[in-house]
Amino acid sequence: MSLPTGTVTFFFSDIEGSTRLIQQLGERYPDVLLAHHTVLRQALAEHGGNELRTEGDSFFIVFGSALDACSGAAAAQQALQSHAWPEGGRVQVRIGLHTGEATLVGNEYLGLDVHRAARVASAAHGGQVLVSETTRALVDHVLPSSLTLKDLGLHRLKDLARPERLYQLNIDGLPGEFPALRTLEATPNNLPTQMTSFIGRDDQVREGRELLSRARLLTLTGPGGTGKTRLSLQIAADVMDQFPDGVYFVPLAAVQDPELVPSAIAQALAISSTGGRRPIDALLEHLHDKRTLLVLDNFEQLLPAAPLAIMLLEGSPGLRVLVSSRSVLRVYGEQEFPVPPLAVPDLKALPSLSALSQFEAVRLFIERAVAVKPDFRATNENAPAIAGICERVDGLPLAIELAAARIKLFSPQALLSRLEKSLTALGSGARDLPSRQQTLRGAIQWSYEMIDAPGRRLLARFSVFARGGSLEQVESVCGPPDDIGGDVIDMLDQLADQSLVRRLPDFSEPRFLMLQTIREFAAERLEQSDEAAAIKDRHVQAFIALVQQAQPYVFGSRRKEWLDRLEMEDDNLRAALDWTLATGDAKNAMLLAACLWRFWQMRGHIHEGRARVAAALA
Repeated sequence: MSLPTGTVTFFFSDIEGSTRLIQQLGERYPDVLLAHHTVLRQALAEHGGNELRTEGDSFFIVFGSALDACSGAAAAQQALQSHAWPEGGRVQVRIGLHTGEATLVGNEYLGLDVHRAARVASAAHGGQVLVSETTRALVDHVLPSSLTLKDLGLHRLKDLARPERLYQLNIDGLPGEFPALRTLEATPNNLPTQMTSFIGRDDQVREGRELLSRARLLTLTGPGGTGKTRLSLQIAADVMDQFPDGVYFVPLAAVQDPELVPSAIAQALAISSTGGRRPIDALLEHLHDKRTLLVLDNFEQLLPAAPLAIMLLEGSPGLRVLVSSRSVLRVYGEQEFPVPPLAVPDLKALPSLSALSQFEAVRLFIERAVAVKPDFRATNENAPAIAGICERVDGLPLAIELAAARIKLFSPQALLSRLEKSLTALGSGARDLPSRQQTLRGAIQWSYEMIDAPGRRLLARFSVFARGGSLEQVESVCGPPDDIGGDVIDMLDQLADQSLVRRLPDFSEPRFLMLQTIREFAAERLEQSDEAAAIKDRHVQAFIALVQQAQPYVFGSRRKEWLDRLEMEDDNLRAALDWTLATGDAKNAMLLAACLWRFWQMRGHIHEGRARVAAALA
């Protein structure tokens, strides 16, 4: 399939009320969906539409001509209107058209205009075709007499970007009156305009909406730079129609005194307290009979104010609270939602360039790189480096955006080479961001300063673990309690609550992981202390104990179980060997090698094993 490039028009559509149709039609729904697909495909193909993607009842089509896109959309609505649908199964499709330029990577278009087109469609009603200003400018004077455009005015779409003037494509013989558009203006709100597109996170937005429908207090947690604020805003925009009395964003990063949180919320809602009245009383009176959503951003430094959220929820049955914080609030009724990094490809099995662009981290890098260097293109030559950059920074959105900004100076290959040496190559971000969000180091430093001295000591010591460690190993290397200043289990929980380490599920025993970006920061703190050598020696002893424990089992019936365990700890074993070789500890290096030779042989690491033994004997 040869896809158009340059200025193109994007078509998005989906069925209005598809969930209701599924419930009404039951077993008949698949036949109705198939008929919908057939009708749309025929109408759009006849007008030059190129089908890019179909998911469920939604279509993503690209046209080389804006006029063809309008004609195709009109033909699709006419065909859908005249089709003989079963009783109770009439399909109403909403369509959005937007014209712009996008980067074509394989068979995938990337760029702000793609997202814009999808949001135009989401503002429409069933049977309606919405057209953006750029599309209108190209077709206004060349449309056939059967098609006209109706100016619907300026609207903020749910991508939270700048307002867009929208037009309705009126089609002769079809209804032309529809309810107010599904845009941000339909609900009172103060959600801030975003200057860049929201990329990926479809699964997290969907899960966040579902969790918010069940829990009245939802806390998005994650380390600095993981995109909690942006995700919370997108969830809020998507559920806005469920809160007719308003959706309000309350920025708390600049608030340091927990006593001032009620005042900050009241200010966001434009509520004034007269006389000696307390802000909390004014809030309770204002919210008690309303269906409202509060978005409390950056709550981590205000945890003593967490009971305030419960007080508001108890006094306002229609209230929901969505919080972003590096730490959970630890109050009754709270639902935590850990925000994961963006998906990154497996560097050991890189897919094709087109498939690579499906990974959210890669898409974000490419789109932000094009924003700073319009002639940037992802190619087969630089794709492995782009994937490597995304993996090197753990898929953290802030770090990816900082890396993409460096494309003005470095090729992806050169940038990856620098990042492999140090993350300082990322530099800083936009000057209008808070200082803690301008650099990755600033984001991590913000969290580091919020933990106590024993927690900082544990964080530094934990950095000796490469790709995580089990609870037993962490206790032996980082403890004991009287040495580190507290119970290791409790302190690990606190670090996890602050999003500085991650609890890993799906293991028979508790296991913890530190993102590589945070690990480098923590390792610097360990090196600045006087205990780095001692902690690394403990790490070596812990893994000598593990390989000695494994040795009797690598030949027996439990061979796979123990080989898998050693494979999981391969990075830690390498780190232990590196330290023994760096310190000239040939005895422990050979002890590790003697216990690992069968693992190296069975799991394809024999060349590495020989090199390790040779280095120890040198």
